[in-house]
Amino acid sequence: MFRKVLIANRGEIAVRILRACREMGIPSVCVFSEVDRTALHIRLADEAYLIGPAASRESYLRIDKLIDVARRSGCDAIHPGYGFLAENPALPRACADAGITFIGPSAETMETMGSKTSGKQLARRADVPTVPGTDDPIENPQDAQSLARTMGYPVLLKAVAGGGGKGMRVVPDDQAFASCWRDASSEALNAFGDARVFLEKYLHAPRHIEIQIFADAHGRVVSLGERECSVQRRHQKVIEEAPSTVVTPELRRKMGEAAVRLARAGAYVNAGTVEFLVDANLSFYFLEVNTRLQVEHPVTEQVTGLDLVKLQIAIAAGHRLPFAWETITPRGHAMEVRLYAEDPDNNFFPCPGKIVARRIATGPGIRLDEGVYRGWTVPIEYDPLLSKLIAWGNSREETIARLRRALDEYTITGIRTNVGLFRRILSEPEFLRGEIHTKWLDQLLARSHPPAVPPRLGTEAASAIAAAYWASIQPTNSSSGSQTSQTTPSRWKQEGRRSQLDRQP
Repeated sequence: MFRKVLIANRGEIAVRILRACREMGIPSVCVFSEVDRTALHIRLADEAYLIGPAASRESYLRIDKLIDVARRSGCDAIHPGYGFLAENPALPRACADAGITFIGPSAETMETMGSKTSGKQLARRADVPTVPGTDDPIENPQDAQSLARTMGYPVLLKAVAGGGGKGMRVVPDDQAFASCWRDASSEALNAFGDARVFLEKYLHAPRHIEIQIFADAHGRVVSLGERECSVQRRHQKVIEEAPSTVVTPELRRKMGEAAVRLARAGAYVNAGTVEFLVDANLSFYFLEVNTRLQVEHPVTEQVTGLDLVKLQIAIAAGHRLPFAWETITPRGHAMEVRLYAEDPDNNFFPCPGKIVARRIATGPGIRLDEGVYRGWTVPIEYDPLLSKLIAWGNSREETIARLRRALDEYTITGIRTNVGLFRRILSEPEFLRGEIHTKWLDQLLARSHPPAVPPRLGTEAASAIAAAYWASIQPTNSSSGSQTSQTTPSRWKQEGRRSQLDRQP
């Protein structure tokens, strides 16, 4: 096993990896930018090293600094987490040059399967169904527009590099093509440094269903079942669950076989996710491969009982997968919501700031993966993900009931969050019936009228309220003659006042 692992990430995923390493008896090294000096992953780390200013391009995206820290600290492996450099083949290539093990697929595999266009070509060679479209990037917008007319609108422009909805535009008709091309190319360039895009036929109201795969270096490849990721906002996943409400045992087998076939064709090793779109007829089409650990991996962990991070580390160290595909039988139902520091009533605008108070959700079937604590200031420089709240139950109904209860328990003061959005989603009849698709949440939000944002208090009014609250929680002083007696409010009253504060928006 490895002597020491460097975690090339931050936030909740860095904490998640750190804890897996600790349970395996492996010391871990964390890195941080100047703004993350007091972050939770740094407070928990065995060792921590400053790697640069707040801007990610000067810190978390600096491969040279990561390799330097790994060498100086004696690390023989690097785990990239997700985001940042997790799907950049330059990192595993630099690790190989430095004699350090990269916990993930090889640079060559990442280049082949991580690219949407080459991944699609590989899928076709592996007899995996694909959405009609181009196999190669299209350089000329006029050529792309001619092809779109031939395919028939609507079509989808997608960035060759990256993911998460960046560099993606739905083109409804010929008149909108030029502006959509310009916007998709510009966004792709800014997000990934690569302006190239390709073209696909746009599927109406499909489901987004992905298959978790694992492969070792000894030839064993397995599927761990599906995750339903159709509840999305602007192509960003919001809620994930397993199993899917529409996937039959037969469809699960076919999708799993297709994912394994693709992994074998690409000589894949370690954890990966093969994403599919599924239409109303339950026909599935290859979408892309995520050559890393997914944000939603806890959903699979909850229904399989496996620790995917520990499996990643063991496979990278040369171990064999300790089970066969046929032995994995998912149990119960799991669901995950992503808790962000953002304001759904103000177009989901990020809401960084200091966490004044918080109360976490616990109890039967509840798991909370997080990277924050009371008193910490959520920075504006990074993705505002605070925590991932996961519920497990024997049935989907029990899971939803537990998740509702946990959301009611979860309170945070000082910043706005999207907790209220999830309370609403979990009460929607269509969601409860499992009648969802990739545009369902966008349509739900479009037909609703969010409440107006209350006006901000003036400085004097805010100061007066703060002073009144402060005075209300101070001990009561009374004097008689030359003697002074102090009466301290009971702990019961103090806790009640704190609870009232925690519920304030």
